[in-house]
Amino acid sequence: MTMNGTAAYGMYSRNVPLPDVVQALNKAGFDKEDICMVLSPAHPDAAIFSAAADFSVTPEKNASTARIIAWFSGFGGVVIPTVGLFVRSQAFLQALLAEQTSSQLSRGSRALLSLGFSQADAQRLGHRLSDVGALVYVSCREITKAMGAIELLRSTGAQEAASLNAAKKFSAAA
Repeated sequence: MTMNGTAAYGMYSRNVPLPDVVQALNKAGFDKEDICMVLSPAHPDAAIFSAAADFSVTPEKNASTARIIAWFSGFGGVVIPTVGLFVRSQAFLQALLAEQTSSQLSRGSRALLSLGFSQADAQRLGHRLSDVGALVYVSCREITKAMGAIELLRSTGAQEAASLNAAKKFSAAA
């Protein structure tokens, strides 16, 4: 399922500041509701939730957690396998809660399959996500917007950027 006909995605390492990626997408005309992120539970932007079970959490950590939750809540969707799901968009909700029949896939890979990735790509990217990665998915209304998003994702540090519906895939140097 590609949200509005086509989509672009970028795979990022843990050291790329995702707020900068989102800000660049916003400046280019992409709404936060058209963006879905899938984060490794160990990603710095997701790791804060592991502290939620820590009873020695300081007020500063509570404030940080609240800021991250508020930020995640503005997106069409945010998936942190084994941790949780933040969904604002009805379309992302339907896609991400769709039942997947392949029990061989990890939770992250199943989320990618729900977003329209092939099983092979979902497995490959899901494995990369487990290495503390982040995938930024952008729903686009037309292929020209997706191609622009690919270039933008590459320019913001994506190790890989492509369109789910485009015949040609573009990869950034790792």
